[in-house]
Amino acid sequence: MSLPACPQCGADATYQEGNLFICPMCFNEWTAEDQQAAEEASVIRDSNGNPLEDGDEVVVIRDLKMGKDTIKQGTKAKNVQILDVEMNGHDIQGRIDGIGTVYLKSSVVKK
Repeated sequence: MSLPACPQCGADATYQEGNLFICPMCFNEWTAEDQQAAEEASVIRDSNGNPLEDGDEVVVIRDLKMGKDTIKQGTKAKNVQILDVEMNGHDIQGRIDGIGTVYLKSSVVKK
């Protein structure tokens, strides 16, 4: 059985003591339930709760102001990419015809 890497520092020197996983690098301690909860929380979901994946096509569910322009409700964003690091609260990016690549919040799109 392979032990999980530390969720805090990423070190793979984890060892198990009882039901706890322990990282000797940063002294973080967690359980298997904590690990599952962290993995579930890291899944990016649309406004309806559907998980989003790289390459999905989504639809904007409301008008979005973008400078002088507005992205209208019902506009499709193609080839969605999940961002590793959020950009000002935006967790995905996609390509919209006529506009280009834009950052979006997963809470304003649906699959």
